[in-house]
Amino acid sequence: MRFVWQLLAVVLMSMAGNQAVAVLDGHPWLQLAAGLMVSVAAVFVYGWVVRRTEHRPPTEVARAGAVPAFGRGLLIGFVLFGAVITNIFVNARYEVDGLGSPAGAVGLFGFMAAAAVMEELLFRGVLFRITEERFGTWIAMALTAVLFGAAHLLNPNASLWGATAIAVEAGGMLAAAYVATRTLWLPIGLHFGWNFAAAGVFSTEVSGNDTAQGLLDATVSGPELITGGEFGPEGSVYAVLFGVLATVVFLWLARRRGRLVPLRGRAGRVAAAPTTLPR
Repeated sequence: MRFVWQLLAVVLMSMAGNQAVAVLDGHPWLQLAAGLMVSVAAVFVYGWVVRRTEHRPPTEVARAGAVPAFGRGLLIGFVLFGAVITNIFVNARYEVDGLGSPAGAVGLFGFMAAAAVMEELLFRGVLFRITEERFGTWIAMALTAVLFGAAHLLNPNASLWGATAIAVEAGGMLAAAYVATRTLWLPIGLHFGWNFAAAGVFSTEVSGNDTAQGLLDATVSGPELITGGEFGPEGSVYAVLFGVLATVVFLWLARRRGRLVPLRGRAGRVAAAPTTLPR
């Protein structure tokens, strides 16, 4: 039942939060404030439901070490997306025509913060973590990556290739970031850094969402394999490449730290939850 209660709590919080942030579209400062408040509330709800259903402190969202872990993730996400844009600039066309919409970037900051927090709580905090306890790291990564990619098929300019790319580059990378650190703060920071760089700074499409203009007035054109087409740079072969490389690095760290969870037999599933592993 813990899975049901946790899933229900996070999904309901996500629905309410998305609605609150979306309704303020066109009011950037209010959208920023709403996004940040929704993010804090979502973490609080997640921690509360984990305490009530698992009778343990929610160490994966502990305040101790949250800021540096989030900061590292933010930097990694920004650098990775910057590498994608650099390759699109070199091999296709990414052209900046001047300043775009600073106000739009402010609103996107709040929107992307809320999206990153709620998606990580749902996909890595609930779905991946509980699946991993039962089936081990590898099966949990595969299952939740497919679900994460499939969820993006609901976006306006979605494509099967785009959803597949998201599953490989993001579903795997974000789960591996959690496994390597056993904290949700690093994948939250990584997710936010990637998305805000894409939309808020470089003004590119994010997951086929008809994303508003960000800080730069920029255009992208060229072969769809390189640019990602209407889905955005996340559908670029370079996004997949850098996402896979980051996944390999995180999994190497997880293996070195002894944090990979093997597939257990029925008797072994009574072992302690992976979230209790030392950092």
